[in-house]
Amino acid sequence: MRISVFGMGYVGTVSAACFAELGHTVIGVDVSSGKIDMINRGLSPVVEDGLDEVVAAAVKSGRLRAVADTQTAVLQSDISLISVGTPMSRTGAPMLDALDAVVDDIGAALRDKNGGHAVVLRSTVPPGTTEGRMLPALATKSGRDGDNGLAVAFNPEFLREGCSVKDFRHPPFTIAGAPTTAGYNAVEALYRGIDAPFIRTSTGVAESVKCLSNAFHAVKIAFANEAGVLLKSLGVDAQEAMRVFCADHQLNISPAYLRPGFAFGGSCLPKDVSALVALAKAGHIDLPFLSSVMRANDAHIDRALQAILDEGRRKVALLGLAFKPGTDDLRHSPFVYLVERLIGKGYELAIFDRNVHASRLLGKNREFIEREIPHFDRLLIADLRRALDSAGIIVLGHASGEDLAVLEADHNGRPILDLQGVPQLAQLPGVRYRSLC
Repeated sequence: MRISVFGMGYVGTVSAACFAELGHTVIGVDVSSGKIDMINRGLSPVVEDGLDEVVAAAVKSGRLRAVADTQTAVLQSDISLISVGTPMSRTGAPMLDALDAVVDDIGAALRDKNGGHAVVLRSTVPPGTTEGRMLPALATKSGRDGDNGLAVAFNPEFLREGCSVKDFRHPPFTIAGAPTTAGYNAVEALYRGIDAPFIRTSTGVAESVKCLSNAFHAVKIAFANEAGVLLKSLGVDAQEAMRVFCADHQLNISPAYLRPGFAFGGSCLPKDVSALVALAKAGHIDLPFLSSVMRANDAHIDRALQAILDEGRRKVALLGLAFKPGTDDLRHSPFVYLVERLIGKGYELAIFDRNVHASRLLGKNREFIEREIPHFDRLLIADLRRALDSAGIIVLGHASGEDLAVLEADHNGRPILDLQGVPQLAQLPGVRYRSLC
């Protein structure tokens, strides 16, 4: 393919050189004459392990050169990749000025071009930017749309500085978000020769995955550092503890617990988070990240409460009281805390949980629920249809497939607040569906 890459920083230079290595013909574009001169002399304008050799080989083969003129780059390419910087502003929001300028220039150049062209955004941007900002600007400046040969896509990069050439050659996957098939096809053609899964999704999801990935990396570093400081104060080898921690690929380093839904609870998670924070306080150690976890969890319960309050004062049918399905453990269940808040607001409730029976609760489990919700057994309804009978709003905490079938048959157009994550409920005829995530 004939490619133009806008922005010869870390991402742009690595991408341009590595796409040339794949056999494409690449034109790099930048406002810096110094960067242009270095690339055309076979030198990388950024310091990156192994990149000098890739740039030199690409320039020598005639598959990579750099220019300052947008018109030349667009007219001599079939696809333009945008890799300009989106730095953080004083408010924390990304600055998109450079993106807007490049998009306007590419759009203006397309007015003088015959045939189709694809524009692929690779810069890290907020979700909604590709279709809500870039596409309208391109259409206005170029006088084109999808029916006139203009394709757009978002293709996030996951290149770590220091090993970005290796990451380009061996990515975990390649993601393309696009509003049309032409956008997907253009991106997929770029990466022929790269052995990695190719994921087609919406532009919003593709943009989000990039932002979420970086945020999660920051979360992991903050977690590891706070754990390390605390463990050191206790005389524990933090490096060894984290090495063993990371050996668990079933729960710790895995997709487990990474599905948006409702708050956590149970006898372990709240207790151990609180225990670590208490240990830190006793040692006068500040752990702002771990200290915020319980507050974040409580805030999610409050979101559910507000969603119910938004529906007005109606009787609530709650499906699920234990902290998760398949158990009768009520200790620190977020659904118990939600019930507490609703009772405090004067709501009438009917609760159904096929695994929770007041007569069978023992020990700490019984002590907890009797302390949190005295006479809770009066709220338990053994039959789901009876629990739904006079309710004005249905709150789905968790339910079995059998219970979901009853809910689908007997919802009668009442509002459903889905805390479990059953999106097919939104497709039921006449249902008023709402979820937090």
